[in-house]
Amino acid sequence: MENRIEKQIELAAPVGRVWLALTDYRQFGEWFRVVLDGPFVAGQSVGGQISFPGYEHLRMEIVVKAIQPETYFSYTWHPYAVDPKVEYSHETPTLVEFRLEPAGAGTLLKVTESGFDKIPADRRAEAFRKNSGGWEQQMKSIEAYVIAKP
Repeated sequence: MENRIEKQIELAAPVGRVWLALTDYRQFGEWFRVVLDGPFVAGQSVGGQISFPGYEHLRMEIVVKAIQPETYFSYTWHPYAVDPKVEYSHETPTLVEFRLEPAGAGTLLKVTESGFDKIPADRRAEAFRKNSGGWEQQMKSIEAYVIAKP
């Protein structure tokens, strides 16, 4: 099994616009479908209620690792932590990294999630599969968002 998910998309929006969609917690929440409790601050955790249909009973918790304006944003989280009866905090989280670079008149957005080899074996394959599909959908979601709200 692979240890990392890599997705990329070329967006018809300038880097500054994509950057705001990624790092302004309200905008991130709109396309990612989570109502976050506060802003992204490097070195701090932030959580929020998921608003994606079927997952509204869950909270998302992340720890922001790095914010390098208009180029790099990263956080850790517990992938596919969907069973409210399970305590995931003992698990090693995966690292999610967003990289932005100019591409013609738009932006190339790359997302990488790594560290699946540290997820407990009994849920590793499912977490990888679900998050791989999830990132595919989220690339479409941010694309639709930046086009609809230039």
